[in-house]
Amino acid sequence: MIEFFSNFDFSWLYRGIMLIYGATVIAIIGIIISENRSPVKSLAWVTVLVLLPLVGLILYLFFGRNIKNTRMISRRNRRKLRRSEPRFPFDPKTSGLSIESLQEISLAHTLTGAQFYPGNSVEIYTSGDDKFNRLLSDIAAAKRYINIQYYIVEDDATGRRVAEALEEKVRQGVTVRLIYDHVGSFSVSSVFFRRLREVGIQAYPFFKVSFPQFGTRINWRNHRKICVIDGEVGYIGGMNVADRYITGGKFPVWRDTHLRVSGPIVHAMQFCFAIDWNFMGRPLIEEAHPEAVSEHFRPCSDAIQGVGAQLLASGPTSQWSNIAMALHKAIANARKRVFIQTPYFLPTEGLLKALSVAALAKVDVRIMIPRRSDSAMLTHASASYISECMRAGIKFYTYDAGMLHAKTIIVDDEFTSVGSTNFDFRSFEYNFEANLLLYSRELNARMTDIFRADLTSCTRITPASWRSRPITDKAIESVVRLLSPIL
Repeated sequence: MIEFFSNFDFSWLYRGIMLIYGATVIAIIGIIISENRSPVKSLAWVTVLVLLPLVGLILYLFFGRNIKNTRMISRRNRRKLRRSEPRFPFDPKTSGLSIESLQEISLAHTLTGAQFYPGNSVEIYTSGDDKFNRLLSDIAAAKRYINIQYYIVEDDATGRRVAEALEEKVRQGVTVRLIYDHVGSFSVSSVFFRRLREVGIQAYPFFKVSFPQFGTRINWRNHRKICVIDGEVGYIGGMNVADRYITGGKFPVWRDTHLRVSGPIVHAMQFCFAIDWNFMGRPLIEEAHPEAVSEHFRPCSDAIQGVGAQLLASGPTSQWSNIAMALHKAIANARKRVFIQTPYFLPTEGLLKALSVAALAKVDVRIMIPRRSDSAMLTHASASYISECMRAGIKFYTYDAGMLHAKTIIVDDEFTSVGSTNFDFRSFEYNFEANLLLYSRELNARMTDIFRADLTSCTRITPASWRSRPITDKAIESVVRLLSPIL
């Protein structure tokens, strides 16, 4: 046997393997070209595959595949959900909203069928402690069902408080469904979620990452943070279920924004959750919607009333980059100001141009980012865009008090967007996200006041100070920026 292998000519085997490998790389390049993606993105992938075929092949398997136009739910089930969603015969043109808001409403409806719902109540939470206390109070009041969805559910004090509250509701006969993202909650022991299922909570991961699907799923994450209780009250925003949203974690504070809403917009949040639930192979949710908000879920005295709203969902399966397009339209419509809070600033080329055009047209464009985020790489990548933006007149502020994790956009006096979407490539292209588009002068003014209050904890970046930063920082920023489309 040893003599056989010593005399065996392996050259043909090597040539065969290399031939198959080369054919695979060429086939992938063909697929990339045939998908008619952005020329810049396609050329980047082709360049990597040609110059570094092995590395490029691995990167493509993890980050390059395209699942646009993949149907998340059958047409039959979508029609069932639409029929169960109450229809409000309301014409936004009679609402007194500006022409810019009417255009935004029309765009969101064209992109996803997002219905405009008038007459909602909105409570704004910038403290994790206040938000979770209010959420736990609403969970305790639930009578029929709780549908809860978070990117991260930690097995820490906050996660256990929420889990115990949900367990108690199951014991009372309330249906509890929980979606968590498998990658986002990767560090959490499977025992934690298994224990939830054992007590009757229907807790399942979205896009479970396991072999052999590991390489094809790890890039797509469900980043939404939605909770619907009895169809009467909903939560949406930037906070996950973890201690750091209360204690700050490794930061002095963790500054975030979350909304509690009641009114007809909750039906859209239920619709969004039901699609994700069915996409995971779970039974279609067809729960009846209540006619009005019960006494248990009345908004607090500080709630903003009469808010018009749309829920805009986006993801890698969407035909369009829904949220990116809606924000592009809002920025293009701006006449006075655009205020943005985001933990990471890695804009698409279109959004970068829209912000620059607005600033050059003397719109007051201000962007607030953390001085130090929870990702050093994303901090450097975000910094690589600042010089170009400041040349156009965009004002940058670093939040110095801790980690800024809020995802808010305020345009002029009427439009506000709050949700799970960071102002970066990943949120716009690869993550499943959900934002509320809110049309209200009172809410816009309240959010503007919050933004201005946060400015007192910020330092404005000046061109002179930015130019004088260490050359090593500039070099790192330039290199990391190359990876920004997949960060």
